[in-house]
Amino acid sequence: MKHNSTAKEQSLYPTTTGSLQLKSTPKEQTPAELDERILTALSAAGEKKANDIVVLDLREIASFTDYFVITSGSNVRQVQAIADGVLETLKKIGTAVARVEGYKTAEWILLDYGDFVVHVFDDQARRFYDLERLWRESKRLELPAGPVSGLNSSLRSES
Repeated sequence: MKHNSTAKEQSLYPTTTGSLQLKSTPKEQTPAELDERILTALSAAGEKKANDIVVLDLREIASFTDYFVITSGSNVRQVQAIADGVLETLKKIGTAVARVEGYKTAEWILLDYGDFVVHVFDDQARRFYDLERLWRESKRLELPAGPVSGLNSSLRSES
């Protein structure tokens, strides 16, 4: 390949020579390596007794975000309380939400933070939309309760 090739050509035909450096993505990621904002969101959701908290790593299969945090509540009030807890806690550390959708009906509240998205479902909507199945090609991160304070015992720890 020519030294003055375009960026598109370099991405289609990567080389190890020249100024282009290939970056490797870690295969396994632990909660200690997760962004502090995601850990804070997990803790805030756990403090509101969120059910079945899951983090999906989408970096290898999606370009619009890096992670999904998926959780659910038993009723409308709990779903809104979980979303409020995440919003308030992240706002306190200086992380503003880019977009909130579905708050009023609280069937599925989406909190978009750009490089991660928090999905708070009611139990029935979570089973119906089944994002874990829809994004089954993603990596499910294992989340032991220890490193993330406030998480309850209903964490799913599959990989």
